Amino acid sequence: MGYGALVFSGVSLLAFSVWAFGGSWFRNRGGEPAMYAAIALVFLGLSGGALSPLILGPHRIRRFYALFLPAFLVYAVIWSGFWFWLKFGWGEWLGAAAGCLAFTAVGAWKFQAWDRYWKVSAVFFALHTLGYFAGGWSMAQLISVAKQAPVASLDKRQWITLAQLSWGLAYGLGLGAAMGYLTHEFQRTLESSESKSFPIHPQA
Repeated sequence: MGYGALVFSGVSLLAFSVWAFGGSWFRNRGGEPAMYAAIALVFLGLSGGALSPLILGPHRIRRFYALFLPAFLVYAVIWSGFWFWLKFGWGEWLGAAAGCLAFTAVGAWKFQAWDRYWKVSAVFFALHTLGYFAGGWSMAQLISVAKQAPVASLDKRQWITLAQLSWGLAYGLGLGAAMGYLTHEFQRTLESSESKSFPIHPQA
C-alpha cells in the first residue's frame, strides 16, 4: 500500500497537470470530455511502469495492464458518467461507489478471487474516496488562503495551479494505496488456488 501510494501519487500529479496547465486549451477543443480523456490516457500510459511491481512473478508490466486497463477504463467511464449527470455531491459519491465496485470486480475476475470481493471493495472505496475528497478539500483551502493572504511571489493563476495539483497528489495517494491493497489481497488468495490458467497469474 505504501509503495502504491508513493509511486501513483507521481503518476497522478502528471495526469492532473493536464487539467492544471492545459485546462484552458481544451475549452475550444472538446471541452471537459476531451480533457478527461487526456487525463485518463496519462494514467493508463504511465501506470504500468509505476505500479507493475505490485504484480508477482515475470512479465509484470504486461500482466499489470491486463488488470489495470479494463479496470481503470470501466471505472473512469462510470465515474465520468455520474459526474456529467449529477456534478458535485451525489455525482462524486455515486461515481466513486459504482466506479470502485466495477474496478474491484475486474480485479476479482482476473484473479478469480470473488470470495474477497466485498472486503476488497470496501477498503478500495474507502482509500480511493478519502484521497479524492481530501484532494478537493486541499484545493479549496489553498484557494481560500490565496484570496485572504496571497503570497507576493505567486499570482492568482499560480495559486490555482498549485491547488489543482494538490488534488492530484491526494487522489494519487488514495488510489495508489487502494491498488496496493487490491493486488496484495487478491494475489494472496490466488497463491492458494489450484488454478494456473488465468492471465494475471504469476506463472502465466
